[in-house]
Amino acid sequence: MAATSDLYFAQQAVGEMANLAYLVGSRETRQAYVIDPAWDVQGLIDVAAKDGIEVVGALVTHYHQDHIGGEIFGHNIEGLAKLLEIAPMPIHVNKHEAEGTMKVSGVSESDLVRHEGGDLLELGGVAVRLIHTPGHTPGSQCFHVEERDQAGQLVSGDTLFLNGCGRVDLPGADPKAMYESLEALKQLPDDTTLYPGHLYSPEGHDSMEAQKRSNPYLRATDVDTFLSFMGVSS
Repeated sequence: MAATSDLYFAQQAVGEMANLAYLVGSRETRQAYVIDPAWDVQGLIDVAAKDGIEVVGALVTHYHQDHIGGEIFGHNIEGLAKLLEIAPMPIHVNKHEAEGTMKVSGVSESDLVRHEGGDLLELGGVAVRLIHTPGHTPGSQCFHVEERDQAGQLVSGDTLFLNGCGRVDLPGADPKAMYESLEALKQLPDDTTLYPGHLYSPEGHDSMEAQKRSNPYLRATDVDTFLSFMGVSS
């Protein structure tokens, strides 16, 4: 008999920049983390509440305003600060992203939990492994959702998209670091399902196996080829 999954997982389209936010947690404990809460924070909380799930923490992929709130391109986007008004909870960030997260979103040091790559968060039988993936920003991180005897999910923020990858021409970006981060993500099992930070494709998810075949940025065989794809000289 197949094991029953404990995983609670929801993908939500939010905002005016094709952002995708996520709820990831445990059906057994009735708790979840919200990933990149922005644009419609109460709406995300309401989705979880409708399913009988309490949001107990936020996970940040990176500090850009469309993912955590702040002002950008004439938009005043609600985000982490709004989340903390609704319910105080820890905000989990990579240690290299903490200063940027505070500056952009207005949250304080006491609201943050700084992490190293490889740290593990657990709710019930579900674990979320934090993978440090610099390139788009210095402290970008992806979240590998793990459950025993089940295929994993990768929530990749703006590091990896379906058939694309994040920009490397913004402040703090590093094209060579992005190449190394994508090389690391290629080591994940083929049956991992990829869930990106933006809906830049007709579908909102794909298998890593398919992306390893079709995504040109994952197919690059060396850093110079990758940099040429990105329009950057080595």
